[in-house]
Amino acid sequence: MTIMTWISLAIGLVLLVAGAEFLVRGAARLAASVGVPTLVVGLTVVAFGTSAPELAVSAGASLAGQADIAVGNVVGSNIFNVLMILGLSAVIAPLTVARQIIRLDVPLTIGVSFLLLLFALDGRLQRTDGLVLLAGIIAYTVFAVVQGMKSGRDGEDDELAEEYHLERTGWQARLPAPWLVDWALIALGLGLLVVGSQLLVDSAVTIARAMGVSELIVGLTIVSAGTSLPELATSVTASLRGQRDIAVGNVIGSNIFNILCVLGLSATISPGGLMVSSAVLRFDLPVAIATAVACLPVFFSGNEISRWEGFLFIAYYGAYASYLILNATGHDMLPAFNSAMLWFVLPLTAITFAIVTLQTMHRRRRRSQS
Repeated sequence: MTIMTWISLAIGLVLLVAGAEFLVRGAARLAASVGVPTLVVGLTVVAFGTSAPELAVSAGASLAGQADIAVGNVVGSNIFNVLMILGLSAVIAPLTVARQIIRLDVPLTIGVSFLLLLFALDGRLQRTDGLVLLAGIIAYTVFAVVQGMKSGRDGEDDELAEEYHLERTGWQARLPAPWLVDWALIALGLGLLVVGSQLLVDSAVTIARAMGVSELIVGLTIVSAGTSLPELATSVTASLRGQRDIAVGNVIGSNIFNILCVLGLSATISPGGLMVSSAVLRFDLPVAIATAVACLPVFFSGNEISRWEGFLFIAYYGAYASYLILNATGHDMLPAFNSAMLWFVLPLTAITFAIVTLQTMHRRRRRSQS
């Protein structure tokens, strides 16, 4: 491994983020130009575009026979999205959680996570499993669009139009065929995603072999964090602008897309299906499910994620990453670390969340009776 490997990794990440940005802008404007409502563009093109790096990396890795990177990228991204991105966004400003996210999207995230675990129990995601997951993302998208059309708000449409420049102005409006610019952006975005994903996967495999760790560990850490950069940028920016429901919805929607579409497509196109390692089944996938389940009491307590809960999420991601490193290197501190997490940190967190939830329910009961 040389310095060029790390440079290649960084270039791959930059190309993935830039490719997703070009793809979203071009596709969003093209859809708007043919009469698709802006809100629908936001629920489909923009939401899915932020997960384009995960899709490019996992699909490319599955075709190359690197199943650990394909699976680790998705599972690691879902953990990173909740613990790090939501945590950091909540530290910037307490995040408002829409009622629909509590009632529908979080339970759906938990459900599809358990479905993934069920499909993977035999150590492989079969092509039929992938097709079922793909059918799920189609159904979810149709439902989201229908619900969005029923409850759409003009203010959100204006914000999205401004963010992605859906209204053409200046030189763009004077072009004889302005849609050619949109197609050029789409083509450029797709090209950057393909090249960036290839650079990222090749560099990650080289780094894993040079460091003596598995491709799974690299996929769960470096690759997953890198492909989550668009979600990180979107949620942090939304939090800074005060659009806090967008910051939460972006993360939860991305996690649903990662499981249903990214892993669904990867399992479908991979020859013989997608292998799932025993390490993912024993530890990483249960952690991903636990982070999704943890959202329920956090979101339910006052319909927001407070700053202290944001710090707690970030600390837990640090603990998760530390465990992966200690376990991969066989460090002597691993037994003590496991004992501290199992017998002190986790029980204390569960008790705290239980108390906060009971207090919230008690306050709501008193308000309803008064």
